[in-house]
Order: sequence, then structure tokens, then C-alpha cells
Amino acid sequence: QMSNGSSITQFLLLAFADTRELQLLHFWLFLGIYLAALLGNGLIITAIAWDNHLHTPMYFFLLNLSLLDLGSISSIVPKSMANSLWEKRAISYPGCAAQVFCFLFFIVGEYCLLTVMAYDRYVAICNPLHYGTLLGSSACAKMAAAAWGSGFINAVLHTANTFSIPLCQGNAVDQFFCEIPQILKLSCSDSYLREVGLLVVSLSVALGCFVFIVLSYLQIFRAVLRIPSEQGRHKAFSMCLPHLAVVSLFASTAMVAYLNPPSISSPSLDLVVTVLYSVVPPAVNPLIYSMRNQELKDTL
Repeated sequence: QMSNGSSITQFLLLAFADTRELQLLHFWLFLGIYLAALLGNGLIITAIAWDNHLHTPMYFFLLNLSLLDLGSISSIVPKSMANSLWEKRAISYPGCAAQVFCFLFFIVGEYCLLTVMAYDRYVAICNPLHYGTLLGSSACAKMAAAAWGSGFINAVLHTANTFSIPLCQGNAVDQFFCEIPQILKLSCSDSYLREVGLLVVSLSVALGCFVFIVLSYLQIFRAVLRIPSEQGRHKAFSMCLPHLAVVSLFASTAMVAYLNPPSISSPSLDLVVTVLYSVVPPAVNPLIYSMRNQELKDTL
């Protein structure tokens, strides 16, 4: 929809399929994943809020992770489902900006929170005697607030920057939701370089977090392997493995989504990879966390 030759009033999102049967299949598939995410995260939030035994730093961070998961999947999946159901592709300009903002807010917040959770596991296993002092309730609240705040600042900067760039390459976004790299492809001039600069800064921060998580785990594994009893080692591993699994899922799919070379890239592959990093983790995280966790299972 191009009015006055330049100003865009809406964007066209990538449709998952061109036949009605496949569109409906996509709708039902996404509905299933979305309901699983709502149910799983909802149960975890309720269990942790309800049970006083679970009012510990680890579960406090897990509660925040579930809230961020619900936010990130809710900012992209319902719109995509609605478009498939009603055979539409359009998203309004403000809707697109809101989607970019919300998705970034929740996904960056989640990544920062996973970094904080790595620190929590590190202190629990490598400095157990100082756990109470290093992770008191005010420290935990500050760390969680820092994660949410980082997501918010990131989202404000990127959204403001991306949507201030003049766009003149049409209005079709090559993705099932509004994603910054795809919107930048529609820009007219070199003005998108500023946003690319911001993305580079964000990616270096993300890399820093990733390195921090990896180093924390190297320390944790060294400490765990020094535990004399097998039962102790097993307990320590089961405390850490869910978090490690979630981080691996998140980091590997996001890396493939953003760093795959254009030579092997194809629209259908890109679509699958994006679904893997944006839609699958929020539905799978509650499962990963509750499978190995007896306390959580008992409460549920």
C-alpha cells in the first residue's frame, strides 16, 4: 500500500504457504505451539508464585524467564496465526513497529536473564557459602531489573533507529514477523548503516554475555568434577543442565538465523531457522526446566 509514492502505511509479511490447506496447517501448528507455551509457562509462574518453598533466587529467575518467554512468543505468533487464518499478509506500520519493539524487548531481556542465571548457578556450586550474601533478595531483584531494563533500552534504540530510516524498496518483509534485518533491506540509502552499527554493538554485547556463560560453566564443571560423591555430582549436574540446554537451544538457533552465509540461505530454510529461535524455545523451556526438577514437579 504505497501512498504519495513514498510513505508506507503497512507492510506485507511473508506468508507461510500459498495453498489454503497449508495455511490452515500452519495455523493449527502455531496454535499448538502457542498453547503449549502458554500452558507450560503459566504453570511455572503459578507454581513459583504459589509455593513458598520455591521463593529462592533460582526460581525467582525462572519465573522471570517464563514471563519473558510468554512476552516474546505473544508478540509474533498470534499475528502470524491470524494472517494465515484470514488469508492476509498485511501488518500496519505502527503494528510492525510495536512488533519489533516487543520482540526485541523480550528476547534481549531473556538473553540477559540467562546470563544472570549462569551467574546464579556458578555461585551456587562454586561459592555455596557466599550464596546467601551474593544473591540476597535485593541483589536478585536488581539483576532481574537489569535484564528487563537492558531489553527495554535495546528495543527503544533499535526501534527508533530502524523506523526513522526512509524506506523505498517496496513494503514486503521477507519474514513472518517484522524483523529488523528484513526491514533494513527496504531502505533507500546509506542511512541504514547507523542501525547496522547499533546491531554490531548489540551483537558484541551478546557475544560478551555468551563468553561469560561459557566461562561460568567451565568453572562449574571443574567444581562439579571435584565433588567426591557421585550423588553430589549428579545433584549439581541436574541443577545446571536445564539452564545449559536452554542457553544452547537459544544461542545455536539465533546464531544460525543471523550468521548463516547467503550462499546456503534459502527463503524456506530461513523461515524454519527463524521459527526455531523465535517460536520453539518459549514452548520448550518450561518442559526442559520441569523435567529434571523434582521440587517444581511436586508443586505442580
